Amino acid sequence: MYNVSKNIIKFDNSFLISDIDNFIDDLKKYGTNISVVQIDLSKVETFDNSVLAVVNSLIKKKYRFSLSEKLVAEIKIFDKLISFNEKETIVTSGFENLVIKFNDFISQIISFIVLSADIFFYSIRSIFSKSGRRKGSIYEQILLMGNNAVPIVFLLAFLIGLILSLQSAAQLRQFGANIYLVDLIVISMITEMGPMITAIIVAGRSGSAIAAEISTMQITEELDALKVMALNPLKYVVAPKMIAMTISLPILTIFANIIGIFGGFIIAVIYLELSPIVFFNRAVDVMTLSFWWQSMLKSVLFSWLIVLIGAHFGFNVKGGAEGVGKATTASVVAAIFAVIMTDALLSIIFYFDF
Repeated sequence: MYNVSKNIIKFDNSFLISDIDNFIDDLKKYGTNISVVQIDLSKVETFDNSVLAVVNSLIKKKYRFSLSEKLVAEIKIFDKLISFNEKETIVTSGFENLVIKFNDFISQIISFIVLSADIFFYSIRSIFSKSGRRKGSIYEQILLMGNNAVPIVFLLAFLIGLILSLQSAAQLRQFGANIYLVDLIVISMITEMGPMITAIIVAGRSGSAIAAEISTMQITEELDALKVMALNPLKYVVAPKMIAMTISLPILTIFANIIGIFGGFIIAVIYLELSPIVFFNRAVDVMTLSFWWQSMLKSVLFSWLIVLIGAHFGFNVKGGAEGVGKATTASVVAAIFAVIMTDALLSIIFYFDF
């Protein structure tokens, strides 16, 4: 119980939940002029948790209080329990951070392997069964990923072949080894530059689109809607992209190889003054079937990596629009890194005898 006299609200030895309503009504009488009222809780020893919440709130509003030692101690504990400082961060050691990052990396790898197995299964199944995927979706994806990428692939492949030949020709000319420019440009374009440059362009162009599309569908719950309609998202959304990319990227790589060699042909004829017939005959001799098999194998593996990585980041997106942007950026970076690493490993396998 309490009593009010001369702007002082004085409590006896208890302040219970039953007193709160009347207490709040009495406080309202003072309006915003809180400086004239004093709340005396110096003798209170019995109180409820709800009372702690009320007192703590009034203290923060700058009401004047006289508190008992027991009440002061309980309010401090209560304030710590409910307070949250957004700037306060949990301090962890360097080793703990390393363990957390390693554990997250392992979980991402496991998730990627499981998703890849599912995508391969439904992609192969989709080749022989049209059920569960939209009619014409594969041709549509081939148009988007392959046909629309032809201009940029042609331009960059031509420039790469031109620049690579120009830099090499300046050195070969000093030793009278002009004819070996043909060997250099043919082998480098077919086995290395053609597949890798094409894959990097497609990863930045189509890989980002795959991640953005799937992550947007995940955020807007379109993938859940497909499941409700008894449509498997992997077969309906990802499988057509996987099949289309497997077809498109090797074809683009073939074109990139030829255009890159044509760039070298221009330098050989104009700068090194080689005969076009000599260049053509030498290129045919150097252009063995094994080099083309290497190029096609790399392009197929790169196409799988681009789709799998884009789908992985798309399905594991978190947050809203910001999450879509992060997933798209991460997928492009990861796809380009995977392409370069795979190219390096395959080059070691092809050029070294173990």
